Amino acid sequence: MAAVLRLSRAGTHKRPYYWVVATDKRMPRDGRYLEKLGTYDPLASQNAVTLKTERIIYWLDQGARPSDAVREILRGQGVLKARAAEKAPKPAEEKPAEAPAPTA
Repeated sequence: MAAVLRLSRAGTHKRPYYWVVATDKRMPRDGRYLEKLGTYDPLASQNAVTLKTERIIYWLDQGARPSDAVREILRGQGVLKARAAEKAPKPAEEKPAEAPAPTA
């Protein structure tokens, strides 16, 4: 199954409100979804966004691909940077050099 993260429209006529959802690629835009991951309100003064960051990172790790709109929302909220920081290799801790064993 090819999972994607996309926006599912809710709200009324001329008053859009979106759910950020994980869904199968073959499902329609407002159809069945696997999990609700957040909300996006484009009409709010600061474009109000709420996200379940841990679950979004989980779905991205499982291979889900975000749509263009969701990718921009995640970038704006810093989720993609947080995921990249988790994935980045940690620098190895330097061990103090051992003195050579004395030979008698």
